[in-house]
Amino acid sequence: MRIRNAHQPLLVLGLVAAIFASASYAQDGVGAKVDDYVKAEMQKERVPGISLAVIKDGQIILAKGYGFANVELQVPARPETIYQSGSVGKQFTAMAIMMLVEEGKIGLDDKISKYFTDAPEAWKDITIRRLLTHTSGTTDYPRDFDFRRDYTEDELLKRAEAIPLAFQPGEKWSYSNLGYVTLGILIHKVSGKFYGDFLQERIFKPLGMTTARIISEADIVPNRAAGYRLVKSELKNQEWVSPSLNTTADGALYLTVYDMAKWDAALYTEKLVKKATLDQIWTKVTLNNGKTSDYGFGWSLTDVGGHKLIEHGGAWQGFRSHIARYVDDRLTVVVFANLIGARTEKIAHDVAAIYNPALTPPAAKAIEDKEPQVTAMMRDFLRRGSEGKLEAGLFTADFAERIMSHAGDIKDFLEPLGEMKSIELMERSEEEALRSYRYRVSYKNAILTCSLLLTKESKIAGAGLRPE
Repeated sequence: MRIRNAHQPLLVLGLVAAIFASASYAQDGVGAKVDDYVKAEMQKERVPGISLAVIKDGQIILAKGYGFANVELQVPARPETIYQSGSVGKQFTAMAIMMLVEEGKIGLDDKISKYFTDAPEAWKDITIRRLLTHTSGTTDYPRDFDFRRDYTEDELLKRAEAIPLAFQPGEKWSYSNLGYVTLGILIHKVSGKFYGDFLQERIFKPLGMTTARIISEADIVPNRAAGYRLVKSELKNQEWVSPSLNTTADGALYLTVYDMAKWDAALYTEKLVKKATLDQIWTKVTLNNGKTSDYGFGWSLTDVGGHKLIEHGGAWQGFRSHIARYVDDRLTVVVFANLIGARTEKIAHDVAAIYNPALTPPAAKAIEDKEPQVTAMMRDFLRRGSEGKLEAGLFTADFAERIMSHAGDIKDFLEPLGEMKSIELMERSEEEALRSYRYRVSYKNAILTCSLLLTKESKIAGAGLRPE
């Protein structure tokens, strides 16, 4: 995901009251359940505003806003409310790349040095496919990256090229925002058009996505939501980044749920690319060792009880987003929220299960914990993270560079969750001298799935946090 996040009684009352905007469905029993559920989640998580859409067979059966798009002005959230996409925007970057592939202008297995002739030697084996699937070895924004500075595309590319690869291309999967920044620069180089203009001309306009566009602080954008974060349980405005960093291809779009409904409908057709191309987008990536990872081109690929699920989330500047496409059921849920800590993924999954109980994920069971010292390390990592006291010495050098740059985001995410109630080991595995652990961690205000990857020396080589 692309991340950069005493509650006032009047605000709480406003959220409980949850001003509703126009809906596109009759208030039946299912709709009432969705309303009750969303209001309860917003109150629990202190989310100012949410816009939500449910799409069945390419048609909207629910489009609704809850709470406030702007707290200061008390503007209600509506289906027309515009949110920042975060990494939900990566699926559009991937589509643009595949359009160029279909036109024969680039090849998935082309080395990117074919297009960036000054690329460093370390990049010689990076292909376009590897960038699309987060298996290139490129990293996230480094700890010393200046988000307040305006960069040109050339400067961003040189910055990315100067960072050592975390691993050799194809060795493993590791999320890389800079990989998608590089893809956006590639689109410009090959097509002759800024990636945002390419999306506008080739995707947004043809599909009638009339409010989809690149982020702009300067332009007057009707229905634009304000983004928020919780700092010591107090609502604060989103942090500021430079205008140029809100135009990159790793997730810098303005979108509404109506835009996403049109996008979802088009993905069942060949309006943009051929079916064979879509199938490539939704094929799990194969690593060098022959194993697969649950990611395609800008989409996560899993299933729920045998029902295929194609989805992606995003987080950026006080916003959180998620689209979950249950393609076997032709059911899609889109959730946009204007709080960086909102659990939009959970909301999307739970709303889908309200419409179709068969989409309810099976409850996972804890396993015997034979390594309490590792569980204690997980607990300590979460405590330090919530207090903003992570130390680079806990991690491998490669992972320290990535995670320490997001220490503030981790603190903002964990701090509002309240007291930790329990921690349970759900899964353990070992491969290539790395031990992998997955925990269910219950807090006062949320339940998280937390993962830890350890070396033989018990250095943390990877970690993940996501709401259940």
